[in-house]
Amino acid sequence: MSNSRRREFLAAVTLTTALVVAGAPAASATAKPKIKVSGGLTQPVFSYENAIREHVQVQSSIDSDGDGKKDLVRVDIIRPKESGSGLKVPVIMQESPYYDNPGVGFEVEHKKYDANGNVTKFPMYYDNYFVPRGYAFVSVDMIGTRLSDGCPASYGTSDVLGGKAVVDWLNGRATAYDDKGDPVKASWTTGHTAMIGHSYEGGLAAGVAGTGVEGLKTIVPLAAYTSGYENGHVNGVLTWFKGGARWQSEHVDKDPAEKCEAVRQRMDAESDDETGNYNAYWDERNYRTGPISKARNIRASVFSVMGMQDRNVVGSQFSQWWAKLPRTVQRKAWVTQYGHLDPFWARRDVWLNTLNKWFDHELMDVANDIMRQPRVDVQLGPNRWITQTDWPARAARTTTFRPQQDGSLGRTPSSGTSSYLDTAETEIAMAADPATSNPHRLAFLTSPLKSTTRLSGTPSVSLKIKLDKPAANLGVLLVDYGTDTRINYRETTATASQGLKLLGGEDCVGPSTADDDGCYLRGGDNTAISGFNVVTRGILDAQNRKSLSRQAPLTPGKSYQITWSMLPQDYEFKAGHRLGLVLTGTNDDFNLDETGNGTGTDVEPGTGARVTVDLAGTSISLPLVNGTSIK
Repeated sequence: MSNSRRREFLAAVTLTTALVVAGAPAASATAKPKIKVSGGLTQPVFSYENAIREHVQVQSSIDSDGDGKKDLVRVDIIRPKESGSGLKVPVIMQESPYYDNPGVGFEVEHKKYDANGNVTKFPMYYDNYFVPRGYAFVSVDMIGTRLSDGCPASYGTSDVLGGKAVVDWLNGRATAYDDKGDPVKASWTTGHTAMIGHSYEGGLAAGVAGTGVEGLKTIVPLAAYTSGYENGHVNGVLTWFKGGARWQSEHVDKDPAEKCEAVRQRMDAESDDETGNYNAYWDERNYRTGPISKARNIRASVFSVMGMQDRNVVGSQFSQWWAKLPRTVQRKAWVTQYGHLDPFWARRDVWLNTLNKWFDHELMDVANDIMRQPRVDVQLGPNRWITQTDWPARAARTTTFRPQQDGSLGRTPSSGTSSYLDTAETEIAMAADPATSNPHRLAFLTSPLKSTTRLSGTPSVSLKIKLDKPAANLGVLLVDYGTDTRINYRETTATASQGLKLLGGEDCVGPSTADDDGCYLRGGDNTAISGFNVVTRGILDAQNRKSLSRQAPLTPGKSYQITWSMLPQDYEFKAGHRLGLVLTGTNDDFNLDETGNGTGTDVEPGTGARVTVDLAGTSISLPLVNGTSIK
């Protein structure tokens, strides 16, 4: 932490907020608890049961429902009792659209309230774990949801600016009101704020940070979107059902439907599901380079977690945003083989220790080793984690492979052509039995690897093709062929999902009350033995080969060279395994329904076009560590 930031923190904290380091003289029996640090971590010395619970409505800058009044944002607060008598505390904030529907976290929790309207149960563990350590926890109903005014905008301007208004209030720049309509100031906080959350919530953290708001010191986005477009499209291909933006807005909003119907009609018209093109509607929802939120404007530090087998929020949501962060932004990341998961459910002890250190360092100026640790943790397989200085791995070098007429995948150009039909097929069907002829795909395999080889980064593919129709969806799979025990990210049952399974029992991570249990189900890696694994994939509407904003139909019979990026990955191919390149049409696994699962309806059926591939002009380029082991 810089000297200027250190002085800023110390100036904001009153003299009574001393840090008590292990080994210091014991306080008297009548002394009030103070923030205590031992081993570089704050310790749970404050009463959770006696914590102050209150709520306010923060005035936002927008009128999302067009009723002529600026939206009020509901903010539920829990903070140490001592913060009411001189102790100023930092804030951990979760802005969520899910408090009404469907609920928050893997256990799908909801808020409970007392007779005064104060929350007695906060979903998730942030309050149980961090309030005893000297933090306030602030739970924000996203605009248009739960007890906030307005309409949810499916990642739009109001979603972001509602959260920004709360950060502004915590730093004395916005107005909040109590139930009587009287102004309320956040006099109990240092103003130093963190935002954390999973999925939509993590996206809100990234979005608010991209406004450059002062006082937001760090964000922890977990499986977070940074582009609303990529949450329902991949390179011009619609991957959510038509009307997905409207459905998402309705899904989290329990107000009468007519209240926001005009807003949702505009969503239907402006999102342009018919073409799948990128436009001004989606640019508003772009937190990398959009008009409301830009990665380059971020001042907060970043601790990001991304599952590279996530089908809901794909890996490019992390990788492209991560690459655009200013170099001055302190950052840390976990890159996993899970799907759409919060690491609290899979690597709990390590996660809590790391998160505790991160918040202590970033919000309380605690001198610990979090910034001296390697920047990135990478999961290569079940119970197999490594650390490295950045992501992608700096040692990765691009290696290009080319399909051969005999079905092999080599390093030198080949000749000839092969063809397949663009139909909607599942990845398992397309990757299985690669030596068997299949009219819906082409498969090419390397020879067995001489040594373990790792992919780290974003592959790209270049196809030279001809079509017999004006349009086709072009699909590409990178497959690991070889029997192994792997994270089973595909299984979805009552006890297993996204690479996680329940192990039985609970972990209690903080104090409990009658309404708020600080104990959570215990989870761990869900594994399966399989003969192959789809490592990553890419898909493109060939009509969007030049631009995501407009379509250009192809001339049947004419040859085209089309190059695009696949989804990023960090994956280990073991010695003796073979890399496979599978060319196919529409990837049916991307056809998501309302639950976020594959094989949704009314999405992309495939065009039926015959795709003729010129092997001499076709290749896949992989960022590999030790790629020289492959001939």
